[in-house]
Amino acid sequence: MKADSEPRLDPKDLSLLWVEAEGASEIAQMHARLFDPPWSEESVRSLLISPGATALIAKVRLHPANPPAPAGFIIGRIAADEAEVLSLGVPDPFRRLGIARRLVEGLVRAVKAAGCVRLHLEVASDNDPAIALYSALGFAEVGRRRDYYRRSDGSSCDALMLARPL
Repeated sequence: MKADSEPRLDPKDLSLLWVEAEGASEIAQMHARLFDPPWSEESVRSLLISPGATALIAKVRLHPANPPAPAGFIIGRIAADEAEVLSLGVPDPFRRLGIARRLVEGLVRAVKAAGCVRLHLEVASDNDPAIALYSALGFAEVGRRRDYYRRSDGSSCDALMLARPL
C-alpha cells in the first residue's frame, strides 16, 4: 500500500470497547491473521469467560457511511494484585497509528483501577515493533523463556517476559 493511500486516523474515529464472550469471533479472526498458531474462537470465548479476564476491541470508522471496522484487540487477566496481557494485536492496515498503545493504556487504566500494582506480558524476542512499544510504555525485561514460541514451520523463538509497575 502506498504511503499516501494509508488510512489517516482521527482520534474521534477510534473507539475502544470492552467485550466479553460476544467479542470472541472478532478477536479470533484478528488473531488468526496475526499469530502462528492462531487461537480458535472457542479458545478465545473460554478465555473471555474465565475469572479475571478482560478484553478491549478497537474499532475504527474509516468512512462515515461504513460501520466501524475491527482494528485491534487486547486480552488481559487479573490475578490478585497483578495483571497480565495475554494477547495484543493490530492487523494491517491499522498498524503504526497508535492503536496498540491506546489498547495497552486502556488495559492499564482498568487493571490499576481494580487494584493491580504490576502488569506482565510475554513477547516473541523477534517482534521488534512490539518490544519497542512495550519499552516506550515502561515495560522492562524480567526474564526469558528459551524456545517458548513454537511456529507451524517447526521453528521456535524465545519469549521475553516483561513487566511494569502501575
